[in-house]
Amino acid sequence: MYTYNVKEIIKIYDGDTITVSISLGFNITTKQTFRLANIDTPEIKGDERHDGLISRDWLRERLSKAMENNGIVIKTYKDTKGKYGRYIAEIFVDGVNINKQLLAEGLASVY
Repeated sequence: MYTYNVKEIIKIYDGDTITVSISLGFNITTKQTFRLANIDTPEIKGDERHDGLISRDWLRERLSKAMENNGIVIKTYKDTKGKYGRYIAEIFVDGVNINKQLLAEGLASVY
């Protein structure tokens, strides 16, 4: 498992896809897109749009507050990208797994 500190939120596309700038250490940062592991949220286009916007906005609010306070940690299991060119990751805020919190809030389903 690889662990990274988020330096900047660049884009939260939907409830399970984010682009952030992460620290690799030694003052080296990189911009990467991550797919949240083991969950699926409604899409922000098409028939699921309403629910997709709700899950996306919840994630935006939670991560924005975290950046103001203690920050965000991203953990990946592999150093290779998934099917759609995104790293698969879990997000943690104050030790709380955001992927699991999205499930608990009813904003995502198990994938």
